[in-house]
Amino acid sequence: MSILPERIERYRKFFSFIIKYYNSDLVNYASDKAMDNEASEDNTYDIDPKDFTNDLKSMGPAYIKLGQLLSTRPDLLPKAHLMALSELQDDVDPIDFKTVHDIFEEEVGTRISKAFESFDEEPLASASIGQVHKARLHSGKLVAVKIQRPNVREKFLSDLDTLKEVADWSVKHSKDAKKYNVAELIEELRFTLLKELDYKAEAQNLILLRENLKSFQRLQIPEPILDYSTYKVLTMEYIEGKKVTEINPLRRIENDLTPLVDDLVKAYLKQVIVDGIAHADPHPGNIHITKYNKLALMDLGMVAQFPENLQEHILQLMIGLSKYDSAEVIRVVLEISTYDKTTADIDSFEKSISRLLLENQNKTAESMQTGRFIIQVNRIAAMNNIKLPVALNMLAKILLNLDQIVAALSPDYDINKTIRGYIEELMHKKMTDEMKPENLFNVALETKKLAEKMPERLNQIFDKLANNTFEMKVNAIDETRFTDAFQKVANRITLGIIIASMIIGAAMLIKIPTSWTILGYPALAILLFLAAALIGFYVIYQIMVKDENFKNKK
Repeated sequence: MSILPERIERYRKFFSFIIKYYNSDLVNYASDKAMDNEASEDNTYDIDPKDFTNDLKSMGPAYIKLGQLLSTRPDLLPKAHLMALSELQDDVDPIDFKTVHDIFEEEVGTRISKAFESFDEEPLASASIGQVHKARLHSGKLVAVKIQRPNVREKFLSDLDTLKEVADWSVKHSKDAKKYNVAELIEELRFTLLKELDYKAEAQNLILLRENLKSFQRLQIPEPILDYSTYKVLTMEYIEGKKVTEINPLRRIENDLTPLVDDLVKAYLKQVIVDGIAHADPHPGNIHITKYNKLALMDLGMVAQFPENLQEHILQLMIGLSKYDSAEVIRVVLEISTYDKTTADIDSFEKSISRLLLENQNKTAESMQTGRFIIQVNRIAAMNNIKLPVALNMLAKILLNLDQIVAALSPDYDINKTIRGYIEELMHKKMTDEMKPENLFNVALETKKLAEKMPERLNQIFDKLANNTFEMKVNAIDETRFTDAFQKVANRITLGIIIASMIIGAAMLIKIPTSWTILGYPALAILLFLAAALIGFYVIYQIMVKDENFKNKK
């Protein structure tokens, strides 16, 4: 594998950044928060928020995206740094209009002036992957046109390759990196971010989520305009609104926003538990409130997928969390985890989870306990050598971002009450679906087959019982191997006794004078010593080279 100059430059940037911030107050603060220790809140840090943000900007698009993700982590960073990083959500240096025009024409095959009645040259927002312009179709419909930055995929890939190589090296050389599943997290980030670069896939996500969430009247998802959408261009319905975190406090007082929060929480539960595909980046920049008091879900490039077998476990986990049932939470988490019983400290894990649930009980939405709790569960699991699936980290990120939105709209909102109520609805619906005629018909067919074959099978069983030919096969201990093992142990003990007897006999004979000597010592005693040594070395050879158990332990 050759080392190219650009690779060296990437490593130089990465390690320069690490060296600059490795021992800073900011990293110490984040470490204390992550480990759930008391972190200083004196608002004085040796790292200026603007400098930190600008350094991430200079690193490349993947690091800008990481900065966006960090801007939604109040559980890790101080407010000043969160505010500075939030600019990365939609305030990155824009690309010039000529480049925008060229990309649109090359991708769509027509000029902007022909496709649109009007097109604003100044972007509405500019982020790490692309920028958004407001335009009007010839039909009069207002649309938002998202243009991907030139060569951004190649830049993302080079940045992600660097992160992957560093993560792989860390896992090989650091127990903590292995515990926290760093390599798989980077791999999941890579997969998710590269999917976000495909605007065709994002258009399909918009269509899918519009269909999945159509029953939630207070939520709005922009409709894609497929004729003007390609791999690098996405044209969609323009929805006017503002970030939920910028909402006027007076508006919150004058309007009851609780129904919006109800729909938002239920919609995300449905996405994760029922649909298995969810909007994975619901940070304040992607959730806007419209003048009609609806919530618009924007930027659906990043989605998380949850396998069917994991959906049921997440449902059980959410029930356990909503009821503060530590036994249920522990059971579900251990069931979906992988761990070695010889190295995992299950007792410590159970005690820590029980204590954590007690501490989180009766907190309001402003405390953001739901997403943070799952992140803390992951930390506790890693500390006790228990490995959680990466999808649970994605769920934690979604819930953590969602908690911020809920807290901004309704600080006293009881999110657990909503979770309990909606999960009961889901369970009731699931039971109702199972009672549908088509499902009952399948059960009836299976019952009919069982009833038809039952007499014949019973006759066969009774005939074999009557003729004393009934046999049952049980997969239990391998009797032959078990006997061989005992015989091996008995042989080793016998050899040990023989060796000990020979050594004792030789020690007694060595004191008896005799004319037959070897090197001046009684020959028989020397021969017995040599025989004992040879047999001893043979036993050691058998144990170290031949025995499977010894080799496995090594």
